[in-house]
Amino acid sequence: MFTSGNDQARRSFVGVLIAAALMASGCDLAPKYSRPSVATPPAYKEPAAQASADGTVWKPAEPRDTQTRGDWWELFNDQKLDEYESRLDGSNQNIASAAAAFLAARAVVAQSRAGYFPTVGMSPSVTRSHASANTSGVTSNRTFTDYALPFDASWEIDFWGKTRNAVAANVFAAQAGAAELESVRLSAHAELAVDYYELRAQDAFQVLLDSAAAADGESLSLLRTLNKAGVDSDQTVAQAQALFEAARAQAANAGILRAQYEHAIATLLGVSASDFAIPPEPFRPPDPAIPAGIPSDLLERRPDIASAERAVAEANARIGVARAAYFPSLTLGASGGFESFSAANWLTWPSRFWSLGAGAAETLFDAGLRRATVRQYKALYEETVADYRQTVLSAFQQVEDDLASVRISSEDVRAQNAAVDAGRRNVEEAEARYKTGLASDLELLAAETSLYALDQTALSFRIQQVVANVRLIEALGGSWDVSKLPTPREVRR
Repeated sequence: MFTSGNDQARRSFVGVLIAAALMASGCDLAPKYSRPSVATPPAYKEPAAQASADGTVWKPAEPRDTQTRGDWWELFNDQKLDEYESRLDGSNQNIASAAAAFLAARAVVAQSRAGYFPTVGMSPSVTRSHASANTSGVTSNRTFTDYALPFDASWEIDFWGKTRNAVAANVFAAQAGAAELESVRLSAHAELAVDYYELRAQDAFQVLLDSAAAADGESLSLLRTLNKAGVDSDQTVAQAQALFEAARAQAANAGILRAQYEHAIATLLGVSASDFAIPPEPFRPPDPAIPAGIPSDLLERRPDIASAERAVAEANARIGVARAAYFPSLTLGASGGFESFSAANWLTWPSRFWSLGAGAAETLFDAGLRRATVRQYKALYEETVADYRQTVLSAFQQVEDDLASVRISSEDVRAQNAAVDAGRRNVEEAEARYKTGLASDLELLAAETSLYALDQTALSFRIQQVVANVRLIEALGGSWDVSKLPTPREVRR
């Protein structure tokens, strides 16, 4: 405590503290921030957002129903896919890396917030000394021990908003990191769904190609028997053998692709490909109804857009930090403690010492450094604005691309299904003609081969349609929206 003789000094210091508190809530040199404007069309060009694969029309989404609710992959109604997707967040290493980066960004916020408060330190010491005999004073020609327990405090007043804008910039950067985490998570979940359905398609291809190879093998065996009996020619046998060997090669290739998709899923799930296996199952292609909403919704639903917008806000706050360098820094300092030549009275009240002070520091000449720094941060701000607008444009492009893919692949599936039906009727007619002797072995073989090729093409179009649906959900932001972005208060915790 201060003695009555120090009342004036105490009142002066309290006055300085009050003035400092008032100044700390003073200037903000950052430009006023508003989200950059972008032109959004009233509706998507592609009408596929309301047309399903079978040609039926979906009910147009109501304003509150324009977003996939819950975990988006549940739209596909596949329990095995749900199981793998539920494991992804806790095991995928790209997600883990992005989560760690977000935590690091939050730590930077805490670091910058430390600038709001004084820095306090202490440096106790015990020093044994001998003073020269040729000096005057009470310590002359004496050996003594100096016991010291000093405390020091300093506080740079944030009058120009340097610390405040630095904290704001780091908060925005942490929010951008949170959005980037969601982008990585969305991409990983979408890639897992794509790989899963590609693998199931390979299961279906395997069944189809094995059936084709078996049928071709039976035909080859029959034709060889007929050739030995002099009924069929060597040319017919050679053609049948070529078809059989081609079918066997395609069946083997399907096994290679399946293994690659299985290994990709293992990597996404954070496990060794050597220790992971997915049993074959029938391919059940989903046909979800995906509400696309309106283009302006996309700004709130895409985490990459949210990340780009937070980067703009961060760059805007950095301008305020750069501008603060034009003004003097104001610092309050205080020191005090206990010092004595005797350990017995080291920590007694008479051994106290203290000092208070305030100072200012201003750069008078820097050869244009501050001016160039402000120009740099203004240019960086313009760069982030351009990046934000480009991100929005790319998002619209991706949605339109995927809407077109959904529509066109749906048309392809319908047309190819009709072709398969026609091919099946052709085989039935060829079989009937063959039994009555009106069609040759080669004619029946050609009809069957054509049907297998049509079935393979139909399956290829079907998996393209499934992948297009997954990519459309990814382009629309999945189940995420900007309301899930952590608030500044949550980031500062």
